[in-house]
Amino acid sequence: MAEALLYDKLDGRRVRCNVCLWRCLVNPGKAGVCGVRRNENGSLQILNYGKVSSLAADPIEKKPLFHFFPSSSVLSFGTVGCNFHCIHCQNWEIACIEDPATARHNLREITPREAIKMAVESGCAGLAWTYNEPTIWFEYTLDSARLAHDKGLYTVYVTNGYMTPEALDMIGPYLDAWRVDVKGYSDRLYRDLARVRHWRKILEVAERARSKWDMHVEVVTNLIPSMNDDEKQLSQIAAWIKESLGELTPWHITRFHPHRQLSHLRPTGLAALEKAYDIGRKAGLRFVYLGNVPGHAYENTVCYKCGTIAIERTGYNINIKAVKGSCCAVCGADLNITMEVRG
Repeated sequence: MAEALLYDKLDGRRVRCNVCLWRCLVNPGKAGVCGVRRNENGSLQILNYGKVSSLAADPIEKKPLFHFFPSSSVLSFGTVGCNFHCIHCQNWEIACIEDPATARHNLREITPREAIKMAVESGCAGLAWTYNEPTIWFEYTLDSARLAHDKGLYTVYVTNGYMTPEALDMIGPYLDAWRVDVKGYSDRLYRDLARVRHWRKILEVAERARSKWDMHVEVVTNLIPSMNDDEKQLSQIAAWIKESLGELTPWHITRFHPHRQLSHLRPTGLAALEKAYDIGRKAGLRFVYLGNVPGHAYENTVCYKCGTIAIERTGYNINIKAVKGSCCAVCGADLNITMEVRG
């Protein structure tokens, strides 16, 4: 175990965790919502520091990130537990386990220095914390991100975005990309799907990542029939992206596959995905992508100015055809493609 960095000590040996937006008030001997941050006699301890459940060298496009070091490989780490309880979670085996404290004993332990060494030796250009919510092992990701920057490696959070501003500000100098889920745009959607409150603060934290820390931001919405596929929510998401993050911010609209408590629903139809794409484009977004539909033309990065296919994609087969720096190689239009590590 390791002691948490961001928490308050309160009367009666209680503590308040300040890493995610739940800001859990934790009694002695108990854990917060995530299950892996426990009050040990008035000290908030992390049960999963360096405890890895999942490890893979992935294409960066799998995150998905399409405008961030395209075609590179990223060493991806996951642990156990989550601060969301999504009823359709695809990685429920690690995110929704009943007793994270017990499961941690069956995990592989990898120190931050070992993680960096593995990334370099495997030829990866960076590290990503993904598969489950990275915020819940914040201290480990922070230590790893600092070392990654020392070695010239990029760093990525694949996140539900439910992090506090103070946690974001602590890791901000060492984090390059913020790939955030925006699951919908209503209190009901977030309550029914993920059982969380204060979801609008997710938007504020994403804006802070972009404006204060100059992180590369891409947004994902998994389109679920009858839950978040209505025009009102999609139009609101698209408008927020354009107004708060900028028209060049990529929006990934991904096909839902039935799972867990939503196994009774049908997969997202292609027509619904294409309608969502049209909503994003009409809202003024330059880059809207469809996900989980390999071979669709809306996987490609097309220059909004001259129409050139700058990056062609079929699944994870990537062909960079017309990119120079961050721009279209044909007409020079800004494509918002990041190819340099900050700091």
